[in-house]
Amino acid sequence: MSQSDVWLRGIYEISKALTAPARLDITLANVANTLPSFVQMHHGAIFVLDSEGEPEIAASAGSARSGTHPIIPKAAINQIVATGTRLVIADLSTSELFQADLQTHPGVNSLPMAFIGVPVKAEDRILGTLSIVRDGANGSRYDEDICFLTMVANLVGRTIRLHRGLTRDRERRVDERWTAENSSDEDRTDPVPHAPVKIGIIGESPALKQVLETVSIVARTNSTVLLRGESGTGKEFFAQAIHRLSRRRRKSFVKLNCAALSESVLESELFGHEKGAFTGAISQRAGRFELANGGTLLLDEIGEISPAFQAKLLRVLQEGELERVGGTKTLQVDVRLICATNRDLESAVVNGDFRADLYYRINVVPIILPPLRERPGDIPRLANAFLERFNKENHLELAFAPSALEFISQCYFPGNVRELENCVQRTATLARSRTIAPSDFACNNNQCLSWLLWKRADHSLSGNTGNQRFRSNIMPAGLPMPAGRFGAPQDNVRPHTADPANDPALPAIGPRLTERDRLIDAMEKVGWVQAKAARVLGVTPRQVGYALRRHGIEVKKF
Repeated sequence: MSQSDVWLRGIYEISKALTAPARLDITLANVANTLPSFVQMHHGAIFVLDSEGEPEIAASAGSARSGTHPIIPKAAINQIVATGTRLVIADLSTSELFQADLQTHPGVNSLPMAFIGVPVKAEDRILGTLSIVRDGANGSRYDEDICFLTMVANLVGRTIRLHRGLTRDRERRVDERWTAENSSDEDRTDPVPHAPVKIGIIGESPALKQVLETVSIVARTNSTVLLRGESGTGKEFFAQAIHRLSRRRRKSFVKLNCAALSESVLESELFGHEKGAFTGAISQRAGRFELANGGTLLLDEIGEISPAFQAKLLRVLQEGELERVGGTKTLQVDVRLICATNRDLESAVVNGDFRADLYYRINVVPIILPPLRERPGDIPRLANAFLERFNKENHLELAFAPSALEFISQCYFPGNVRELENCVQRTATLARSRTIAPSDFACNNNQCLSWLLWKRADHSLSGNTGNQRFRSNIMPAGLPMPAGRFGAPQDNVRPHTADPANDPALPAIGPRLTERDRLIDAMEKVGWVQAKAARVLGVTPRQVGYALRRHGIEVKKF
């Protein structure tokens, strides 16, 4: 196949990725993953700049995550953006731009590596950069690579411009519709608050601010929202925030945990029932949809409802009408629906456990809530807020010592904000003085934070920056080791070096078992009672139930 045929095929595949219906970050990631098939490279990256010239979106492909090849330094990106022209470095070891990174990747020095970067433009405006790192050999092919990458960069630039234009138009239409609706609304003199401080969500981390910005925009509409995230990330709080920022805030906010009820009870709870519809129905009862009429309904754990009930729920969402159990009268409801789940709905759809049409109905505006490990700077703020609430409820005046806040900021909380709150309450209850010290977190019931520590390495090794977190090999039984956002924990971590025998805050280090083995062991010790196993493992009964289903463990009955 000639070089022109390869280019043509490559441009075709990349064009398909750019025109696919997806978010811009996903689109750019697909382009980056397509590049290795058509250009010789070890690593490639696409950076998109924001209005201030800082990298806003980064998509990469290749083996850079393994640490065997250098990342793209910001200095190289700045040079391409400043000059608006390509940047070719035949040997990275001779370039000052890459010296700092090469020192942290000594294995790269033994390989002749080259760098090729081109600007991403749209109508003579530089929007970012596209670059690759490849073998330094075959220098005669640099011109061919530059030509191909320039064509790809031009297509990427047009796509970025199109996405941003569509986003601006969509926001403008939302604002116009919001203004038009409020001009005739009885509450038009009572504007919707947008400040995060008014919705009771604590934190200043970039990840949280991004979610709050989305929440403030989404709240202006009646669109269905799907809140996704790990257990304990505060999905109910964000649902309440959407309700409070919406025009429906004067109406009811109704919630229902779908996982806590059987199918028959769930139908009655949501749709209501008529007198005599079933045994025990001694009077007519309105369902949650009726109670939330004009307001907002939160369906928590939406991924746990049965396929049969999914069909019934879909009809209500499509038609906006329902019938009570045992009734014949059709009722019209006007409800803003918010669903929440920590389940992988896409896999459930593929496996046939969740209806695809219901998935598309509820997945109108998905919002992914960040886990606590992605917002470590918010831990001290949250801990202080939880302690203040504890003090008010118990008429106390406890306070954290600065070292205690530093200690808790280094901890890994698989249960996220909910677990942090429980930890603060437990520590405050058992505190030995009015000032809580790090040693107060060591509880006698083996549920102290030391079980969940990610200790940093010696501060001298990292310049005491505090940015690098390290995994401890001490973890609570029945919980998996924490994984990063893109996979398993890094391998270059250092275990905690304290001697457990001399440190009462640390439990003894036992043999490392799989999560499934630890779960079975805990269940057998407590006679297969999930609530007791949860206390042993230091998690919630719901988490135990999820883990049992995930590992296909059948609960024994005695």
